[in-house]
Amino acid sequence: MAYLFRIFIFSLLGAWCLAPSVGHAQGTVTITGKVSGKTVDTVAVSFRDNPLDPKEHITYARLNDKGEFRMAVPVNGPTRADLVYDDDVTELYLEPGDAMEVRFKGSGLATSVKYKGRGSEANTYVSDLDEQFIENDGLQVLPDNITLYEPGFVTFLDYRRKQEEKFYERNMQDNQFSQAFRDYAKATITYSYANDRLTFPDLREQVVPTEGRIKLSPAYYDFLNDPKLINNPTATQSELYQEFLLNYVHYLATSTNHQRTDPDFFQVCYELAKKQLSGPVKPIILGRVLQESFRFGHVKQSAAMLEDFQTFDPKNTYYPTLVHDFEVHKAFAIGAPAPDFHLVSTTGDTVSLQKFAGKLVYINFWRTTSGLSLRDLPYAVDLAKKFEDKNIVFLNIALDENEGAWKQLVISRKMPGVHVRASGGLWSAIAQAYGVQDVPTYFLLAEDGTFLNTKPKRLSSRAAVDEIKESFGKASTYSSNMPALSTGK
Repeated sequence: MAYLFRIFIFSLLGAWCLAPSVGHAQGTVTITGKVSGKTVDTVAVSFRDNPLDPKEHITYARLNDKGEFRMAVPVNGPTRADLVYDDDVTELYLEPGDAMEVRFKGSGLATSVKYKGRGSEANTYVSDLDEQFIENDGLQVLPDNITLYEPGFVTFLDYRRKQEEKFYERNMQDNQFSQAFRDYAKATITYSYANDRLTFPDLREQVVPTEGRIKLSPAYYDFLNDPKLINNPTATQSELYQEFLLNYVHYLATSTNHQRTDPDFFQVCYELAKKQLSGPVKPIILGRVLQESFRFGHVKQSAAMLEDFQTFDPKNTYYPTLVHDFEVHKAFAIGAPAPDFHLVSTTGDTVSLQKFAGKLVYINFWRTTSGLSLRDLPYAVDLAKKFEDKNIVFLNIALDENEGAWKQLVISRKMPGVHVRASGGLWSAIAQAYGVQDVPTYFLLAEDGTFLNTKPKRLSSRAAVDEIKESFGKASTYSSNMPALSTGK
């Protein structure tokens, strides 16, 4: 359960971006292992080489009849990775030269994994930390602690950080850990606290629909005054540090009265990141801001920022990825026509986008097997009631293979709105046409069938009501005609 809510946080606040191994030598990690009671014949290790590229580097190994396997994983320095078996995942920390023996039960990788050999100490630490803190719902922001008010929430975060620091000091008393891992482990504690504190008001507003945005005391953000928190070269490898910095530039922009709905919001964030950040993490965060701008459809501003970005990427490490990402998302610019489709509804009718011409269309891509999608269902009912008889259609597109299960759920729960299904999941034609990479994913289309908001508020967000009210009759005047981009340096 705690793992589900951890993923939920990142789906709300941004993709979990893995750090590149800046300034470290290349090498290989050797992993041998044995699976007791194997359920599938393949095990894999996956990680991202580039924090701006969603593509994963995956190394597979086949189990023999005894459940044994061996793999050699090439890494570009200290790397956060995932060990994957069947539908179970556990976190790994890899450094060049590691040679580990890994054993676990096929029916429960994360809860049974044990390590021996070089690199085992760091991974045992990661596993124990996960068990004591991540898998403990009482020490997670969601689902319960997010409902607290400021004093209680800060007390909870301070207590958790103190316990994590005790755990860290107790385990770091000897010299079995590398300095790179010590920095990584310390950054995990520092930036899980900073991230949760910084995003508390936004997250609470989205998942506590019975109340408005919480009002905080003037001293709440004083923790940001520590200069070492912002520019911390020892934390560059930490994905939580990167996520914190992205949220930090969002905070700086909103604190100067720039709203996410403003066309220049991400341009403001980009300029703030240029001014506030330094070191190898700077181009990563600038790139993250650019990717947000692509996804929110601000194409003209994105093109100008993308050309400027080359100045901060002299080795051309990230620019080609950003150019590709820009070209992919250019079709989803605000004001661009949304792709049409023909899908079958629960009643057997064929539904197309043209059918809703003249109406706002709130699209919800979901799946009956997605916990996050199912969590939003009650809010979908409430939202539909609020806009009953208004000029809006709530279109729910299920990416399900099991037609019977989908139809039964929709009918038995008397779910409002229009419900259609696209077989093929994320590889279906419509999911590809809309660039859907995960569920739930939402779009808001204007009355003329163009993209009005490519990242509207979630169904569960109290702010979704006001956002929709303000969208009627505001078909975008943005142009998707773009200047050609140079891919050279």
